[in-house]
Amino acid sequence: MNNRRIKNIIEALGKHKDEESIEVLNELGTNCPIDEIRELTSKALIRKNNRKSLEIIITNKGKGINDLSAQVAMCSINELLALKDKKDAIEILDNTIEKHAEKEVQDTARSVRALMAFSS
Repeated sequence: MNNRRIKNIIEALGKHKDEESIEVLNELGTNCPIDEIRELTSKALIRKNNRKSLEIIITNKGKGINDLSAQVAMCSINELLALKDKKDAIEILDNTIEKHAEKEVQDTARSVRALMAFSS
């Protein structure tokens, strides 16, 4: 496997404006067994900074901030904190805290929301 090629592909998908690029990143990148690829994918989805891409990273169990790998989860959290426009991310975090069925996902969202409040 050529990591440089994969990184370039993920970055290119992250720059695309179409909705299909989000689906490809979600289906292939966030479900990959390789931590580094999930980490790159999370970064790309967060940098898109739209509701659909942020919802994948924030609300899905096992992805983004809820990834089983602490490295991937922390990378996702750090990318969220680095966003210049945090409005959509904060709204999604608030909705996740209030309405998500999984308590673990709610708790993680609550922790990230608190961090975002301090970083603003």
